Amino acid sequence: MATILLLPGAAAEVGTGQMGSIGVIIDNSSRIGKEEIVAMKLAIHDFNNKTNRQLDLHVRDSQSDPVLTLLSARNLIKKRRVQAIIGLETWEEASLVVELGSKAHIPVVSLADAAPQWATDRWPFLVLASPEKHLQMKAVAAIIGSWGWRRINVIYEDTNSAGSEIIPFLADALKQVGSEIGYLAALPPSSAVNSSSSLSDQLQWLKGKQSQVYVVHSSLSMAERLFSKANELGMMEKGSVWITTDSITNLVHSMNSSIISSMEGVLGMKSFFQEDGARFQDFYSRFRQKFRSLYPKEDNREPGIFAVRAYDAVWTVALAMDNNGSTQQLLEKIELSDFHGLTNRIKFERRRLVPQRMFQIVNVIGKSYRELGFWSEGSGFAKPTNGQIQNSSSMDILGQVFWPGGPTSTPRGWTLPTSETPLRIGVPLNATFKQFVSVTYDEGGNQSVSGFSIEVFKAVLKHLNYSLPYEFFPFSGTYDDLVEQVHLKKFDAVVGDTSIVSKRWEQAEFSHPYTEPGLLMIVPEQVETSNRAWLFMKPFTKAMWVLTGAITIYNGFTLWLIERNQNPELMTGSILNQMGTLVCLSFTTLFSMHGGRQHSNLSRLVMVVWLFASLVITNSYTANLTSMLTVQRLEPTVVDVEDLKNANAIVGCSGRSFVVRYLVDVIRIKESNIKDITSADEYARALRSGEIAAAFIEAPYAKLFLAQNCKGFAASGKTYKVGGFGFVFPKGSSILPDISKAVLEVSENGELGVLENNLIGSQNCDSNAEISEDSSSLSPSSFWVLFLITGGVSTVCLVIFMARERLTYSYNHLLGHMAIWRLISAVMRSWRSHPRDRFSRGISDVESNGNAQHTSMHSPQYFGYRVPWQRNYSSRSSS
Repeated sequence: MATILLLPGAAAEVGTGQMGSIGVIIDNSSRIGKEEIVAMKLAIHDFNNKTNRQLDLHVRDSQSDPVLTLLSARNLIKKRRVQAIIGLETWEEASLVVELGSKAHIPVVSLADAAPQWATDRWPFLVLASPEKHLQMKAVAAIIGSWGWRRINVIYEDTNSAGSEIIPFLADALKQVGSEIGYLAALPPSSAVNSSSSLSDQLQWLKGKQSQVYVVHSSLSMAERLFSKANELGMMEKGSVWITTDSITNLVHSMNSSIISSMEGVLGMKSFFQEDGARFQDFYSRFRQKFRSLYPKEDNREPGIFAVRAYDAVWTVALAMDNNGSTQQLLEKIELSDFHGLTNRIKFERRRLVPQRMFQIVNVIGKSYRELGFWSEGSGFAKPTNGQIQNSSSMDILGQVFWPGGPTSTPRGWTLPTSETPLRIGVPLNATFKQFVSVTYDEGGNQSVSGFSIEVFKAVLKHLNYSLPYEFFPFSGTYDDLVEQVHLKKFDAVVGDTSIVSKRWEQAEFSHPYTEPGLLMIVPEQVETSNRAWLFMKPFTKAMWVLTGAITIYNGFTLWLIERNQNPELMTGSILNQMGTLVCLSFTTLFSMHGGRQHSNLSRLVMVVWLFASLVITNSYTANLTSMLTVQRLEPTVVDVEDLKNANAIVGCSGRSFVVRYLVDVIRIKESNIKDITSADEYARALRSGEIAAAFIEAPYAKLFLAQNCKGFAASGKTYKVGGFGFVFPKGSSILPDISKAVLEVSENGELGVLENNLIGSQNCDSNAEISEDSSSLSPSSFWVLFLITGGVSTVCLVIFMARERLTYSYNHLLGHMAIWRLISAVMRSWRSHPRDRFSRGISDVESNGNAQHTSMHSPQYFGYRVPWQRNYSSRSSS
């Protein structure tokens, strides 16, 4: 890829001689045309001086006449034989000339501010020296998003390119910030005969709309008339917002005081270019002199972006013409241009100038304007402060903005409904459940709208910080049709039991839901017949059975351990036999005192406490079982939706709601098996008669239906998370954010719960509510104190018994040791008191002094002490 290296600032000498000529077509009566011709003449002068070559300009005045433009182009091509044509202020002019240029293979460099996206594809010799508008539309959307305006009106001059140039880009950019275009007002070209009357009609039409945020894209001449008329109609007053594109604001420096004063409070986008460079300052001074000499009647002589682009366009073509070649080669060299122009870099992509990355934001104040700051993609809003650049996504960083009507506070951007123009609210006329929305008429034909949804809406309005007049309009169609009326702008909102589903979201927006989402299957109930054989287990929960068994075994073990030393029956037999005795002893204590008399006070205490606890437990079991046997228990006739599909059963739902499509598309029920139900009473009748096997009802309706029919019906299967009721508003509605916030406040402060309780509580249904199986079974939580007492008493008695047995054993063991030592002492004393030769080998030969009796070691007594472990020894020895 070749790149032109000769820069406009270089003073290289490339030789002398005639290079050729360039044709120029401008409108010498417009401000843009005047700036462009002055800048072009300065550019060709600078080029000729720096290169020492001769390049001529042939200028033609189009006078804003397309026919004259075409004739001028033909003259330049055939008579003057120009190598390229530059200029063409409007796309209407450019489209005519480029057709002629493409046939003659003459490059046409258009300075028109707008051009269709497909233009360079259709005409291969077209070069666009103005950038696309998509980045500028992002800047406009950033301003709108920063202030939170949701709905925007676009006013544009209906030329061949204006609509296609900005509207798609603006719509996409607004979508990214959560806003949208509300209304489009197309104005005829300023040259049209009836443009004034059409302008007035369009502005009158827009004035009646709620949104007061306007984006204007037009020529300067149309903008002058537009803002003058807007002031007359009172559309530039407090609360309105006006934003202009660079097609207007790029010329704000040239506007006279009367024009600019009519634009007071306007925010404008302005193409940014550096003004502090040495080259521009030289150009600036020479431009003012040249402009004053050519147009002495013009008060403002400063150059704008159109002059800068015209200067750079001449240099682009001149540099490409420097080397002689064919016009095809000239086109290729223009397309490959890459140099630093008067203020910005000049480079083309697909024969169009690279988009500008930075825009200046100006604010019209009085008879002048103030530069607020800048916006650039990726950096957001920026403002130079003390030599440093501060960036933010919020426009607040740019400082105070002066809005139309004089206030400094941010305008709301939309008009509030008034008593003369109240909010038109659609309500469903034939709601299935009248408790949610009911429309009635008295004898005089006066309309009255009531119901839960209406009460919620009224509660929400109380939380707004402004008054919102409204009027209800009943609608007899389906809910989808009702939502569509908002999209068609026949209603401003819909209040009622309108479910939030994705299909409806395509046409409108919903507030935060004020009911829970859900779709339930309601089926008839039947007497429960399953698991009757095991009903005797139901009075207690599993945990209760386990705990009762454990404490029973524990108490039996305690009694067995305490009584076994006193009762031979508890000690005899094998281990297996003793275990059986222990278990039998445990469970017989549940019903009566043990057959044998207790020998210990500890066992008596354990028995009394456990009998008291068992009496309470057995009586509770008996009472609960009796209740279960006598009270009729019900179960749903259908457990799961698959049972319905397998049985090919008929189901019912409201044919006016989204439920029909949901059953068919999601749950996969045949449409032929779905019956339309029109009222709550019909649901109950059809279910009882068996006409339908199940009814699919949204969760808010289901609560109400079961409250009305609390016997004989039940919700079965899973809950499908879909729906939820919300209020409907147009897409981009300015009221919607406030309504959603108010719905949350009503929910959080309990008002919504009170309204729901009033709705459900107002339904009188005299029926014995069935207790669920789990809740009717008794759990340990009901008896934990009894278990704690009896277990604690048993444990204390067991500890006392074990401690006493341990003490007894230690005492007897000590007595045994003392008897042995006394015997040894007696033997030693006897041995010392007799001669060694008289010592007998038999201990029985030892005699006491005098009349002492012989003491036998086989006697159970030794020196007055009885040895416990020798109780029956004498009897055994004698035998």
